[in-house]
Amino acid sequence: MSRLEAKKPSLCKSEPLTSEKVRATLCVLKGILTSSYGPSGRLKQVHSGLGGCVCTTSQSSALLSNLPVTHPILKILTTSTKNHVSCFSDCGLFTAILCCNLIENVQRTGLTPTTVIKLNQHLLRLCTHYLKSESCGCRIPVDFSSPQTLLCLVRSVVTSKPACMLTREETDHISALVLKAFLLTIPENTKDRLILGKSIIVPLKGHRVLDSTVLPGILIEVSEVQLMKILPIKKSDAFKVALFCSSLSGDLSDTGEGTVVVSSGVCLENAVLEQLLNLGRQLVSDHVDLVMCQKVIHPSLKQFLSMHRVIAIDRVGVALMEPLSKVTGTQPIGSLGSISPSSYGSVKDLCPAKFGFKHFLHLIPNEATICSLLLSNRSDTAWDELKLTCQTALHVLQLTIKEPCVLLGGGCTETHLAAYIRHKTCNEPESILRDNGCTQTELQLLTEAFCRALESVAGSLEHDGGEVLTDMKYGHCWSSQAESPSVVNWPDLLSRCGCGLCNSQEELRWSFLKTTQHPIAPQTCLPHEAIGSSNNLTLDCFTAKLSGLQVAVETANLILDLSYVIEDKN
Repeated sequence: MSRLEAKKPSLCKSEPLTSEKVRATLCVLKGILTSSYGPSGRLKQVHSGLGGCVCTTSQSSALLSNLPVTHPILKILTTSTKNHVSCFSDCGLFTAILCCNLIENVQRTGLTPTTVIKLNQHLLRLCTHYLKSESCGCRIPVDFSSPQTLLCLVRSVVTSKPACMLTREETDHISALVLKAFLLTIPENTKDRLILGKSIIVPLKGHRVLDSTVLPGILIEVSEVQLMKILPIKKSDAFKVALFCSSLSGDLSDTGEGTVVVSSGVCLENAVLEQLLNLGRQLVSDHVDLVMCQKVIHPSLKQFLSMHRVIAIDRVGVALMEPLSKVTGTQPIGSLGSISPSSYGSVKDLCPAKFGFKHFLHLIPNEATICSLLLSNRSDTAWDELKLTCQTALHVLQLTIKEPCVLLGGGCTETHLAAYIRHKTCNEPESILRDNGCTQTELQLLTEAFCRALESVAGSLEHDGGEVLTDMKYGHCWSSQAESPSVVNWPDLLSRCGCGLCNSQEELRWSFLKTTQHPIAPQTCLPHEAIGSSNNLTLDCFTAKLSGLQVAVETANLILDLSYVIEDKN
C-alpha cells in the first residue's frame, strides 16, 4: 500500500496587492503585453519546456493561451481578457493593458477600495454614455453604401498584427479579400432578420500572399487521381446532391457492452455490403449526381456509384458539414435506410480547380451565402497568424453590422476620452461628489489615475523611443520620432495624428502625454461626410473596444477589492 501524505492546510494571504512579489509579477505581465501592442509591437516566442510547437505572435488570444499563469490575481486578469476575446475577437491587449494600468495607478493614490470602486464605476458610466452619444468626437457612423470605412477597419486589424509579415501591397490585398469575403456572406434578400453566411478559410501554405483569393461556394480538396476520375463534369441543369453524416464504410458501430445477434449462415460483412449497395441503387434511381460523406465510403459503393456516373467524395470532415448543408440545401442523412426525397439538395455547378499543388472540387451554389477564402503565406507560422487575423477581421465586420459605427484608432480614442473625462469632472463635480459621497480631492486623484491609465494605453503604441503627445484642441494622439531636438517646431515633425484624421498644419498646440494635462473640451475633428471619404484612417471596432473598456474597469475593481487569497496547496 502506498504511503499517504497528510493533507496540507490551505494557504491564506491577506491584502495580496501589497505583496512586492505580486506587484512585480503584474509588472512583468504588463511589460509583455505592452511591448506586443500595435502595428510596431514586438513579437513573442512562447514554447513549453515539455516540447511541442513554438508560437510566434503578438496577438492576445495566442499569448494568453500559451502563457503559464499561476497566481490567482493574474488568473483573474487573463481569464477576463480571454473571455472578452472569445466573444469579440479584438481589443484583447487593450483590455489587459488598461486593467494593469488602472490597478497600478489606483494603488499610488492610497484611496480605499470602496471609494475607488464607486468612482471607477461612475467614470466608466461617463465614458460609456459619451461613446454612445451622437456628440461623441471619436465615434464615426458607418455608411454601408460606401466600403471605404469598412476597408479602413479591416486594414487596421491586419496592420496591427506584425507577425503576419505582410508588405503594404500584401496588406491591401488581404484587406480587400477579407471585405469581399464578408460581403459574400450577406444575403441579397432579407426579411425580418439578417442571417449572415460563413467564410471558410482554406489553407494554401508556402505560396505568395498575393496568390490568396476568394471564391463563392465551397472548395473540397481532392487528390489529382480522384479528380481525373470525376472529369469531365458535364450537365446543363443543376446537380442533385446527397450529404451523409454517418459512415458508409460498412463497419459495425461500437455496441458498447451490448451484443449483436446474427442468424446462422448469415455473413455479417456481406449483409452490410448488400445494404450499402441497395442504398447506392436508390441514389442512382433518384438521379443523384453528387454524394458526399463526412466519413468513409466503402470502395465497392464508390465503384458502383462511379459506374453510374455519380460523383462520390468522402472524408469531407465535420467542419464542412454545416456549410455544405447551407450551400446545397440538403439535410444530412444519418442512416442506411430509405432516403426521403426532402433530404436531397442541389448546386448550380461543379467544376475542378487547382491552386498551387492542391486540387479542389468547386461547388458553386445557387444563392447561398457561403464563400471560400484561399489564404496563402510564405511560412506555417506566418500563415497561422494570418488565419487568426482574418478570422478576427471577419468577426469585427459582423459586429459592425450589429452596431454600425467605429472608433478612431491609433490611440486617439483613448486620449480624446481622457480629455473628455477631465473636462467633465472639472466642470461638473457637484453631481459626482453628491452621488458617490466622496471629497473633491478623492475625485481629482482618481480621475487623474483613470485618465493616465487610458493615456498610457495610447503611449504603449510607441516602441521606438519617440515622444507621444496630445493636441489641445481635439485631444488626439500624436507620435514623433526618437531623438527629436529639444527646441522644435512641432508641425515640422508631426504629420498626422494616430488615427490619420488630423493634420499638423492646422493651428494646434501640443503637450507631452506624460506631463500634467489641463482640462480641455475636446472638439470633433471633421464632419462625418469628410471622414467617410478618407482612405487612410486607423479605426477600431466600436463594440469590441467598448466591451474591452468595461471588462478592464470591472476586472480592475474586482482585483482591487480582494482582501484575501486562499489557495489549496494539496
